[in-house]
Amino acid sequence: MLNKNKLLTQREVNVIPDVSKALSWLEAHPDALKGIGRGIERESLRVKPDGHLATTGHPESLGSALKHDWITTDFAETLMEFITPVDQSIDRSLAFLRDIHRHVARELGEERLWPFSMPGFIDDVDSIELAQYGSSNIGKMKTLYRQGLKNRYSALMQIISGVHYNFSLPLSFWQEWADVKDAESGKETISAGYLRLIRNYYRFGWVIPYLFGASPAICSSFLQGRESNLPFEGDGKGTLWLPHATSLRLSDLGYTNKSQSGLGITFNSLEGYVAALKAAIKTPSEEYAAMGTKDAEGNWLQLNTNVLQIENELYAPIRPKRVTRSGEAPSDALLRGGIEYIEVRSLDINPFSAIGVDADQARFLDLFLIWCTLADAPEMSADELLCTRKNWNRVVMEGRKPGQVIAVGCSEKEHTLVEVGKALFADLRRVAEVLDSNHGNTQYQQVCDQLVASFDDPELTYSARILHAIKENGLTGAGVALAEQYRHLLCEESLEILTEEDFSRQALESVQAQEKLEQSDTLDFESYLAGREG
Repeated sequence: MLNKNKLLTQREVNVIPDVSKALSWLEAHPDALKGIGRGIERESLRVKPDGHLATTGHPESLGSALKHDWITTDFAETLMEFITPVDQSIDRSLAFLRDIHRHVARELGEERLWPFSMPGFIDDVDSIELAQYGSSNIGKMKTLYRQGLKNRYSALMQIISGVHYNFSLPLSFWQEWADVKDAESGKETISAGYLRLIRNYYRFGWVIPYLFGASPAICSSFLQGRESNLPFEGDGKGTLWLPHATSLRLSDLGYTNKSQSGLGITFNSLEGYVAALKAAIKTPSEEYAAMGTKDAEGNWLQLNTNVLQIENELYAPIRPKRVTRSGEAPSDALLRGGIEYIEVRSLDINPFSAIGVDADQARFLDLFLIWCTLADAPEMSADELLCTRKNWNRVVMEGRKPGQVIAVGCSEKEHTLVEVGKALFADLRRVAEVLDSNHGNTQYQQVCDQLVASFDDPELTYSARILHAIKENGLTGAGVALAEQYRHLLCEESLEILTEEDFSRQALESVQAQEKLEQSDTLDFESYLAGREG
């Protein structure tokens, strides 16, 4: 249990926003949290038994990566992505995700799913095949977009894997909390609530890589001979690590994009966010213009020469989202219907789970995202948004360093990470009690009590635990062992929710849908692209 006297001391120095009134309201309205919606997207590289990237195409037996509802590809043919539908049960979502893994494990033959966010040994970057989606214009455009990503940021950055957690509060919450009558008339109020969540996520979301970051090490091949000024330690056999790192995936070494830092995108209003995003996809880039859209032989290099080729190119640890209609841009969907859910993008692959994520993480994210919605969140300038990045960088690069401090906004005022973390968890535990009262158990409180211990003992964090295994066996050795263990486990397990008939039907229908799309194309590719630009 947390010490209440300690909590008072922390409140006095304004370590975190005072959420006491909102928490009291929540305790009086527990039903407002019934019906939280969740969806999970898990990425994973297909690898050979030795941990090297698979060179085969996306398995035909799984259907069309373009049209399958649950099994697709991300950047490369070897980078799989598994998607669950929206569900109000964490256990059911995870069982659905596990069924996908079980089916895929049986279809992959001798190939395995890589259990880490950072890839293992990369012997030839040029051999990484871009994801292929067939001969339709939309399929060719998706591959060309990836060609642009490869040319702009390198294929190595694009094969880093993660887990995305999609989260939505029930309409009943907004009705009670913000006096919303229905989703349509209340869309501006609901959007403002989600933007408040996002601003608090930028300020305090570093707690996610602190607890769950699991990429403290890389294979030296990831540097491709480039010099690094980072103080790496190594085993002399190809594995490099930073002793106090939590998530190199989220560092400048990994899944970030410095060139986007000057876009001035903020989260104070939906209109302002969309306007800045739309400006970025229409603003020419000198760097990308020098590259051009085609090479001397007429081969496409990128969709266009703007700062962003399309809206999804914006790298962010969290995104506001709405399900799009056919042919609709994500930002237009947001303007039409408001924010429907948010997508958390800061989770590394959980190497301690056969499916890359577990129920403890989902429950923590529920607690944290609810807290982010309740806590006051003053508007943030683009400069303050950049300031929050400093805290994230401290945590991903050396979050387990003894005495690590966290800054408050753009001021020079700092507090220890331990102090801020414990203050946050004192609030989260009150949210946990409300959620547990709805479910008739203590699972959320148990997660709080288990995770808060990581602040006093950083050795309990995912990054510390996996670093022990990596130091002992090397990144590739540890990855190969886990990949084989999970392959065997998943292949032996029975399906829980889905059936083999469900997978066969989905595979067949996805192939038929792709074929129908390819037959209906009437425009040549260049005309199609010109029409989209217009």
